[in-house]
Amino acid sequence: MQPNTPPGAIRAIGNDWSVSAITAGFLAVLISYAGPLAIFFQAAQAAHASNEMVASWVWAISIGAGVSGLFASWKLKVPVVTAWSAPGTALLVGLFPQLTLNQAVGAYITAALIILLIGVTGYFDRLVRHIPRGIACGMMAGILLPFGTHAFAAASAQPALAFGMIAAYVIFKRLLPRYSIVLVLLTGAALAALLGMTHLGNVSPSIARPIFIAPEWTLGTTLSLALPLVVVSLTGQFLPGMTILRVSGYHTPARPIITATSVMSLVVACFGGITIVVAAITAALCTGKDAHENPDRRYIAGLANGAFYLIGGLFAGTIVTVFFALPKAFVAILAGLALIGAIGANVHGIFEDENHREASLITFLATASGMTWLGLGSAFWGIVIGSVAYAVLNFRSDVHYAHAQKRQEPMGGDHANEISGNDERRAAARKQMETEYRKENHRAEDV
Repeated sequence: MQPNTPPGAIRAIGNDWSVSAITAGFLAVLISYAGPLAIFFQAAQAAHASNEMVASWVWAISIGAGVSGLFASWKLKVPVVTAWSAPGTALLVGLFPQLTLNQAVGAYITAALIILLIGVTGYFDRLVRHIPRGIACGMMAGILLPFGTHAFAAASAQPALAFGMIAAYVIFKRLLPRYSIVLVLLTGAALAALLGMTHLGNVSPSIARPIFIAPEWTLGTTLSLALPLVVVSLTGQFLPGMTILRVSGYHTPARPIITATSVMSLVVACFGGITIVVAAITAALCTGKDAHENPDRRYIAGLANGAFYLIGGLFAGTIVTVFFALPKAFVAILAGLALIGAIGANVHGIFEDENHREASLITFLATASGMTWLGLGSAFWGIVIGSVAYAVLNFRSDVHYAHAQKRQEPMGGDHANEISGNDERRAAARKQMETEYRKENHRAEDV
């Protein structure tokens, strides 16, 4: 390959392209528009935004994802699949309409700058290791849970549509799991049309016109939106997205990818674009054998993904018109079903480590409660309360262990000398002691 010259670049793409790679890139975009975009429309409904404003949002996230994905895939010769932060979008639903669009844009810029700093300095892996997995999972599960419950609650008003889409989800998840959300979208749209719930008469092709939104910064929105957005983007998108790349054999440094997506986040923020991230759900479509047997030629799937995003951004107005022509229940059900996998993975993460289970569960409950205090949302308080619980509960275990060591010290005579003179036996004794006192702790907590 000759990426340094335009003719060489064109020849490389001409030699490496394949129908399977382009199809994989298209499907990744289609699934993003079918599932995570539904969450975006719920946020728009909560904000009472106009169709023109929502079209600007969709234009911004599509252009941001498209440009960053194209750049990273070509530069690194790796199938980098980008998207917008779905968990971050879910945050907005609970904050609108108290949160203004201008404040949301200010929070987007703050979050993008923080993530850019983390990317440029190369601290991504180190920082993620310091965020307890259970706490991050608890917050994400709490943010996403209402979407899952609302999908089933919609059955009260629209039982035929709700049960039809839920049944389609179960069937397609069994038969064609990779394309289940796209098929559920098509099934739901067909059901809505048959039931007379659609208003497609006004749908026509239209080019999106981006609308500038002046940013506004407040301490409350920084704490309630910007910081939680950083956490969910790093732990819920960048971490699994980079893991999928590495599991697929692409040992790419995180720095250039995080930098590219963060720069585009800054560019599109003032047009309503939320944080641009590495895709976690759709990335596997473009990084596996389905894209191409040869791993060196799968970057074409990343390029195709970016190109289709650009097309979607161009016709964002049409996408918005189609979604708003469908009933609100359709959007709620589709969003909830699209997030079932993410909800399940994060709930599992809460209970995965039994030593930190309580703190993770506290984080989950506090976040899911929807509580607000001092003008700050439940995502912020979930992190704060859960982190305090995590620190206190771990401190308690450490104190018990320290006291245990002190009680074991006066084992006088030959036995004490024997342990102190043998490093291996001393280490084994210490490990056994720690295990015993942890068991004691858990037995006491169970009682």
